[in-house]
Amino acid sequence: MQRRNFMSQMSAGVAGAGLAACGGGNAGGTGSKPTFVFVHGAWHGGWCWSETVRLLAEKGYPALALDLPGHGITARFPASYLAQPQNTAALSTEVSPLAALTLNDYRDHVLKVIRGLTQDGSGPVILVGHSLGGATLSAVAEAAPQLIRRLVYLTAFVPVAFQTVIEYLLQPNFASSEVPPLFVADPTVVGASRINHDSADGGYVARDKSAFYHDVSDAAFPAVANLLTPDEPIQAFTTPVGATAARWGSVPRAFIRCTGDRAIPIAVQDKMIADADAFTPGNAFVQKTLATSHSPFVSNPSALVDALVSVA
Repeated sequence: MQRRNFMSQMSAGVAGAGLAACGGGNAGGTGSKPTFVFVHGAWHGGWCWSETVRLLAEKGYPALALDLPGHGITARFPASYLAQPQNTAALSTEVSPLAALTLNDYRDHVLKVIRGLTQDGSGPVILVGHSLGGATLSAVAEAAPQLIRRLVYLTAFVPVAFQTVIEYLLQPNFASSEVPPLFVADPTVVGASRINHDSADGGYVARDKSAFYHDVSDAAFPAVANLLTPDEPIQAFTTPVGATAARWGSVPRAFIRCTGDRAIPIAVQDKMIADADAFTPGNAFVQKTLATSHSPFVSNPSALVDALVSVA
């Protein structure tokens, strides 16, 4: 536990340092390059963007990676998850300490940050979201489209055909995803989608890696797994986004496809792109493609940064 907390704090510091390294909060508004703001996906934190932020800084782009409520250094864990040895029976029934969090909490958290950046002259921002973070992006854009220069969905959910993420998980084209078999508890019982990243079962850990990080080396994965958190509040999946063509649909947007993704299959990514483009035919996605897993910010951050810069 102490090691996990120490590493989380260090990673959060690196991710946040990207903004200061690029000249502080004013860099995006007074210079020629926009500010990137990064929103992580389920079970992650701002730490996952640390290399992305660093590489953008080297190119002169200010960037900030956020911890959503209940993630990163604000994460809370089921007691049964932290027990040594783990109490796996209790882990399947213990109510999540994050169960009360909703997508609206994520939206409001991001809105406060980008409003502050805009007031400081660093906006409108480029808002980048990964995976479940796409729902937060859409909710933020619906609430305040004027604060956003461009939305960038990195193999992320774009709730248009359906207004909640959970509905996408129930579609036939999601059946090949390797994520749902990892759940170790009924979300309706514990209030969260729970994955045991700290499992003592080597086969389970291998499946966890395969779902999210199959192109990351076995030597590198333990550092990542140690930072992942077990619970993603179920209400982040079930809260309607409420995206409209008039507000969300008015913001320029890009989608970075990941063809080797085993968490959100490429067929699901392409269907969401097509649905969104049909919803706002006058504002279609700019598309970029990476031959990576679900997590290019770890497996190939250089290629990811090149894609981000190309749509900036």
